[in-house]
Amino acid sequence: MTLLELMNFYVIPGLVLGSIYAVGAVGITLVFGILRFAHLAHGDLATFGAFAALAVVTASGISPWAALPIAMALCALIAIGIDKVFYDYLTDRPKIITVMASLGIALMLRAVIQVIWGVDTETYSRGLVRPENYWGLRLRDREIFTMLAMFAIVGVLWVFLQKTKWGKAMRAMSDNPDLALLSGVDNRRTTMLTWAIVGALCAASGFFLGLNTELKALMGWTMLLPMFAAAILGGVGRVEGAVLGGLVVGVAEELSVLVLPSEYKAAMAFVILLLILLVRPTGLLKGKLL
Repeated sequence: MTLLELMNFYVIPGLVLGSIYAVGAVGITLVFGILRFAHLAHGDLATFGAFAALAVVTASGISPWAALPIAMALCALIAIGIDKVFYDYLTDRPKIITVMASLGIALMLRAVIQVIWGVDTETYSRGLVRPENYWGLRLRDREIFTMLAMFAIVGVLWVFLQKTKWGKAMRAMSDNPDLALLSGVDNRRTTMLTWAIVGALCAASGFFLGLNTELKALMGWTMLLPMFAAAILGGVGRVEGAVLGGLVVGVAEELSVLVLPSEYKAAMAFVILLLILLVRPTGLLKGKLL
């Protein structure tokens, strides 16, 4: 196997898949870092966002990329609504109860998706898209746009967290919620903002997965473990860590087929998750301890 073949058939698909995981992992790391629980409905919310974009494309005939901001806004509102209706009154309860509640939300979202859109496989556009040749590297436009969009979204979020008043409030709440409250941070509004961002990120990750593969009712559930593995590998609470972790998990999954049957590709995320918890629980960039 030549270097170009390795890049075209394994590394590039791994980077594209890792970019998708990275966007979702950023949302997971925000929920755990600020709200202190593992959100098991994350994957199904991403699926809902992907199908919401499909509904906009089908109804209006616009480009899937033009439908993405609409889907992100819709998922942001849904995430806020889920928090208000289901999670808010569990704030003072043990976090394991909220985790189990999020599993129930995942099942509810999946049922809604199956009722509205059915269980058949869908796509944003029909037909085959041939890759372009860039000095021997074969890339489709949607793969390039996916990676660029991931860095753009994460870059805007990083600037928001570092430079804006509400971004600093989110970081303060992540470090110490009680001290943030005493310092004048409005924890309720900060929580609402967090869920809005998480919902938008879910929609983006689901959209990118659907754009590069297919839309299925269970697609979010299958990407939940790799997204958690990416968030923990990079360091929980670290946005840049989630990006690094996502890229590593994506490339590791694609390279694993060189030595393992393709059926075991999904198990790589589980192996990475176990190893990082055993060897370095804070992740590569020293995030919060689980």
